[in-house]
Amino acid sequence: MYERILLPTDGEQGVKQATDHALGLARAVGATVHVLYVVDETVYGAYSGDEFVQEHEGPQAALEEHGNDTFAAVTEQAEDIAVETVMRYGIPAEEIVTAADKLDVDLIVLGSRSRSGEFRRLLGSVTDQVLRVTDRPVTVVKTEAKS
Repeated sequence: MYERILLPTDGEQGVKQATDHALGLARAVGATVHVLYVVDETVYGAYSGDEFVQEHEGPQAALEEHGNDTFAAVTEQAEDIAVETVMRYGIPAEEIVTAADKLDVDLIVLGSRSRSGEFRRLLGSVTDQVLRVTDRPVTVVKTEAKS
C-alpha cells in the first residue's frame, strides 16, 4: 500500500508526533521515509546580512545546519527503517508539493499545531496550503500548541 512516505519537517516540537506516526507506519508496512527539510527563502531572503562578514555565518547557513540536525535526529529515531533525506530551498508548501510529485510518494505525513481559529486565519499554515494544492493522500497529525 505505502512504499514511499514523505515526512516534511521543520524539526520543531509540532512535528514530533507526525514523525512518530510516519516512522511507525513505515515500520509496519516496510516503506521508505523521505524526510524533507525546506530552507525557507522568506526567512533568509528577507535578511540583509549586514552583521555577518562571511556567508557561512548568515541565516541560510543556520537553517541548513538546523535541517542537518533534524535529519540526524529522525534518522537516529528510525533505527531499522529506510530513510532518505532531502533538503530543498524555497517556499515550504510549494517545495513539499513539488518533492511529493518528484519522489512519487504514496503518502504525505504532515504535522500541524492546533491553534485558535483567529491565529490560523491571520497566519495560515503550511499544512493548510499543502492540503489545498496536492492531489496525493495526506495524513495530518495534530499537536496541541502550548500557549
